[in-house]
Amino acid sequence: QLQMVESGGGSVQAGGSLTLSCVVDRYPHNTYRMAWFRQAPGKRREGVAALDTNGNMDYADSVKGRFTISQDKSKNTLYLQMNSLKPEDTGLYYCASAWGVDGTYLDVPYYPVQGRGTQVTVSS
Repeated sequence: QLQMVESGGGSVQAGGSLTLSCVVDRYPHNTYRMAWFRQAPGKRREGVAALDTNGNMDYADSVKGRFTISQDKSKNTLYLQMNSLKPEDTGLYYCASAWGVDGTYLDVPYYPVQGRGTQVTVSS
């Protein structure tokens, strides 16, 4: 079973920055899509950012211009750089992946492999 492990969450004040990391234990296919999702208490999980093998990227409107998704394939690591954080960015952040396919969807069903999450808390 492919594993993805997130880290880098924490508590910051509004306006601050955090960088999340997600280590993938292996790349089982040369074609893939990867994404970050988040879930706040009492709310459904929502897509934040995605990238695919073709270099395409997509972001939720709420984070455009503030968050950047990237990867370092030499380290099997996916990143999410988060700047200008707001209290509404608070939530449990998950990385996710799908293999043998591409496209930058921001919907959970397109990503059958997910990590356990890392908590991000932004205070006002």
